[in-house]
Amino acid sequence: MPPDASAAVDSLYRSDWGRIVATLIRLVGDFDVAEEAAQEALAAAADQWRASGVPEFPRAWVIQTARHKAIDRIRRRARLDAKLDAYTAAGFGQAMAEPYDPHEIPDDRLRLIFTCCHPALALEAQVALTLRTLGGLETDEIARAFLVPTATMAQRLVRAKGKIRDARIPYTVPDTTDMPLRLDAVLTVIYLVFTEGYAPTRGGALVRTDLCVEAIRLGRLVRALMEPPPPEATALLALMLLHDSRRDARLDLTGDLVLLEEQDRRRWNRAQIEEALPLVEEALRGGPGPYALQAAIAALHCQAARAEDTDWPQIVRLYDVLERVQPSPIVSLNRAAAVAMVDGPRPALTLVDALAAAGDLDRYHLLHSARADLLRRLGSSAEAAKSYARALALVTNDAERRFLERRLSEVQRRDHG
Repeated sequence: MPPDASAAVDSLYRSDWGRIVATLIRLVGDFDVAEEAAQEALAAAADQWRASGVPEFPRAWVIQTARHKAIDRIRRRARLDAKLDAYTAAGFGQAMAEPYDPHEIPDDRLRLIFTCCHPALALEAQVALTLRTLGGLETDEIARAFLVPTATMAQRLVRAKGKIRDARIPYTVPDTTDMPLRLDAVLTVIYLVFTEGYAPTRGGALVRTDLCVEAIRLGRLVRALMEPPPPEATALLALMLLHDSRRDARLDLTGDLVLLEEQDRRRWNRAQIEEALPLVEEALRGGPGPYALQAAIAALHCQAARAEDTDWPQIVRLYDVLERVQPSPIVSLNRAAAVAMVDGPRPALTLVDALAAAGDLDRYHLLHSARADLLRRLGSSAEAAKSYARALALVTNDAERRFLERRLSEVQRRDHG
């Protein structure tokens, strides 16, 4: 395949998978048919564009091709003609090249999120299914987000799709009276889409910009659906804007990871920070919700002109509240990192060792890399090397792997020196 065709298919999958699948689900009402048809259409694109070249509107080409493949699948499954007729009457045969209005509320992807986040589904199933269908994440990537085995997550996805089909859950955005029941799950899934973009499970890139941009777009849409905007929807938008503002500074010119304290803060997106800071204040007026507290922590980082100006004691206090509001081992690990900046590495190591002993984060590479860093700072090079090696055995992102390899080499040289 010529590089332009190959790159076009890869780019389309990364940037438009959610839009393609969401459109097909609206038309056919079946998650599996939509996903399978989309995958077949992308495979066909890889085949045909090699010979004919990339079309002017590649997404429209894929959706049209997937539409025909979905019809074939429905026929092969011997569905009633009446059902196929109903799809056609609903607009199944319409052209798919309509201009996209980014301000349209709601759009197919928003409908997809609210369908997946129906109260009839368990919360984790809601989030997992949306990550799969909207974000195009693989099952093992979603499993990592939930810290569960891949096989467990695969079963959850199968059951969730079956529940939507069997219960005939409508593909709509709920009215304002039903919205609060689904808001928590919707915000959770948007943040997990953002998180997968900000720190991808695997691959060479440290950031998947397409997922970050999509999550921020969806965060704006959800916030605009209710008046006044729910504080936690406002907080989530602020949190994503603040994290994303540091995107360009997280890698050096060779594509290697740059730690927060070493980043060139002149490369941070000041416009996003200035947009986010008033949103943080607005959200906190609604109470100390989990996203509001995380946004307040991110704001303290972004307001510090230099790393040494960071108000770490205040960050620890915010983590203290966050641990009470939303206790989780990830929150406790992040709090331990903040404690290290206030009280030094030894008290923080005690906290991390307690988390390690609990076993919840045993397969989470950041636990082992955090422990390794604390041991390195304490001069325990041999023990640090063991934890870096454990983190390396678990990490799946290439940029993070290179960083851990460098740190492992450093402590090994120190130990042998």
